[in-house]
Amino acid sequence: MIQSTTPSIEGKEIIKYHGVVTGEAILGANIFKDIFASIRDIVGGRSAAYEGELKKARTIAFEEISQQAAELGANAVVGIDIDYETVGSQGGMLMVSVSGTAVTVR
Repeated sequence: MIQSTTPSIEGKEIIKYHGVVTGEAILGANIFKDIFASIRDIVGGRSAAYEGELKKARTIAFEEISQQAAELGANAVVGIDIDYETVGSQGGMLMVSVSGTAVTVR
């Protein structure tokens, strides 16, 4: 499955539009990750725990759009948009949403 943030794919012709596909993933970060991330925020540096969770959520969301596109008979998704949010009463969950247009290219 070809995936692109651009509205077209260089060297390919879009021959059919199948519609919008979406994928969402919401993952909770456990309390130990939260504690260590808070310490990192104070002393500086990157939070590997949160980065790992974001990567996992992004992978799930991209897999969902690929699956939906394949079910529609598409072989590519163009115009992909990726959004990151924190959700929950105290922002304790990470959400990644991905959307794009399923197309058939040749």
